[in-house]
Amino acid sequence: MARPIHPGHWLLACFHMCFLTEPFWAHSSTSWHNEAAGHRNWLQRRHPLLSWMPSQPQGQLRAMRCQTAQRGPVTEDGAPGNHLLTAGTHGRQSHLGRRSRCPALRRLVPVGFGAEARTLFVLSGPLFLFQMLNFMVYVVSTVFCGHLGTVELAAVTLSVAFVNVCGVSIGFGLSSACDTLMSQSFGSPNKKHVGVILQRGVLVLLLCCLPCWALFLNTQLILLLCRQDPAVSRLAQEYVQVYIPGLPANFLYSLQAKYLQNQGIVWPQVFSGIVGNCVNALANYVLVSVLGQGVRGSAFANTVSQFSQAVFLLFYIVLKKLHLETWAGWSWECLQDWGPFFRLAIPSMLMLCIEWWAYEIGSFLVGLLSVLDLSAQAVIYEVATVIYMIPMGLSIAVCVRVGTALGAADTVQAKRSAISGTLCTVGTSLVVGILLSLLRNKLGHIFTNDEEVVALVNKVLPLYIFFQLFDALCCLYAGVLRGTGRQAFGAVVNAVMYYAIGLPLGVVLTFLVGMGIMGLWLGMLVCVMLATAAFVTYTARMDWKRAAEEAQKHAGLPPLGSTESMAFGTRPGPEKVVVSSVATGSSPGVILMTYSRLGGHLDLLRTPEAVHALPTPAGQLSAKQLALRRGAALAVAVGSLIAGLVLRVLTARP
Repeated sequence: MARPIHPGHWLLACFHMCFLTEPFWAHSSTSWHNEAAGHRNWLQRRHPLLSWMPSQPQGQLRAMRCQTAQRGPVTEDGAPGNHLLTAGTHGRQSHLGRRSRCPALRRLVPVGFGAEARTLFVLSGPLFLFQMLNFMVYVVSTVFCGHLGTVELAAVTLSVAFVNVCGVSIGFGLSSACDTLMSQSFGSPNKKHVGVILQRGVLVLLLCCLPCWALFLNTQLILLLCRQDPAVSRLAQEYVQVYIPGLPANFLYSLQAKYLQNQGIVWPQVFSGIVGNCVNALANYVLVSVLGQGVRGSAFANTVSQFSQAVFLLFYIVLKKLHLETWAGWSWECLQDWGPFFRLAIPSMLMLCIEWWAYEIGSFLVGLLSVLDLSAQAVIYEVATVIYMIPMGLSIAVCVRVGTALGAADTVQAKRSAISGTLCTVGTSLVVGILLSLLRNKLGHIFTNDEEVVALVNKVLPLYIFFQLFDALCCLYAGVLRGTGRQAFGAVVNAVMYYAIGLPLGVVLTFLVGMGIMGLWLGMLVCVMLATAAFVTYTARMDWKRAAEEAQKHAGLPPLGSTESMAFGTRPGPEKVVVSSVATGSSPGVILMTYSRLGGHLDLLRTPEAVHALPTPAGQLSAKQLALRRGAALAVAVGSLIAGLVLRVLTARP
């Protein structure tokens, strides 16, 4: 049996990782300091008394603070401002003294890391709960059906996997384009564009329901082609068929959640998740345990819970008036710019689905070994799913912060959020690894009393502990890529790493070398290590200025520095931070910058009509072109559904 991992080894691994990746951080930190130096030089010329350097004596710094005490809080540009605007300034000032005494720390940790880390954890905590509540809906259905019999349990497990692969993962992936577009638009002065993106997402995802329904109608045929048990396949068809109305509710709920989280509003999703789980548990109890409806009853309960979550969140948004800042009513503009939306949505879907499907394929391959290996894989996979929610929350938080900063044309803040998120992810993963090491001999007993399964889980767990560190970093960088609109690179990396390296290596080690389940996880470990290296390298060499320019385009604004961008509502002034009242009001401690531009920035104190009087983008489709193109998209979606219905009728089994 492998030796347990000592907690001290994790600290050593952390130091090794920091020094191995130090050149990448040094590259990014250098660009930060170059930009910050330019800001300080401008500041010293305009406000000599309010400009200070980290190397100044503390006495002089205290004297300058006394001079400005009567003027109120001071923002980063030296101007008096609201205390909310300077929430992270004190942390950055106190941090500078430590950084000047430790050159290595200066190169690894960005300025303002403490304040940024607090913001990320404030956002990611509720997002972690939200992800867990979504996961629990399917767990509850499995638990209730598990008491019906072995065939029913297998059918529900297979049905949930089929729904996730052929429906939920596709919709969630396509809606991830909103992570880029909404966060960047919310960071710009054109906040009403967020509502237009939501409308566009609703139309696109509702159309995507039709091809997914075509697959749902032929669940039994697809499972039989995959050589699944006929009785299990028949029950799975019943479950999925009842769940068909729940798919659009799931898609709309996902869009509403992204609409809120990209504005820094995260707690309503938790409340709706609690409501959905309560409805699901009650409906399962009544339909399955009391009325004896079996698998069909569980599917109906799941469908009702999806609708309850979506409706609750919609009413919460309307009653709390969370939409006023970003919603201007339905607009014909939502029919425009579907091309740019799909150019982000399809890579987002592939980036998610390629990874998701790889692990489903891995579990299927393990099932070819033995029942013992499959049982151990089920335990490890459940543990991995729960642990993955932690970096997933951080990933979404980093995506929001990076996208909002780029929409505000603040590349310094975007890079600060990316590297701060990386350090937070490494720290949380090390803590998780230590906890798993301490609970190593007890974790398997939570799921089963079979000592052989527990022994195999204990054997795989040390390998998984290393795996989850790099897997968490991959998840984090997926958020960075979504925030910057670079999903295409993530999709290519995932495709190469999982299907050209990870899975083939895992198959060779599992079946040819005879390592069993250990071989599969070893192949996946190599995969995520190489993917992490690719993401770190790409992010360190990213052109952040170009990403900010693209964010302006996504927000429906003219390019930075153009005549149009400075022609309305601009006034000279230093870089300033503007706080969203919605974000701070709903998530205390969260500061989302909405717009910032050095040398000239939009006056957000002007009337809303002046702020949103943006020039009409070029290349807009005419009414005739819209009718033809959107009609063609609708025809393709409806045609796929009709093809699915015809196939179902022709292959119907008695």
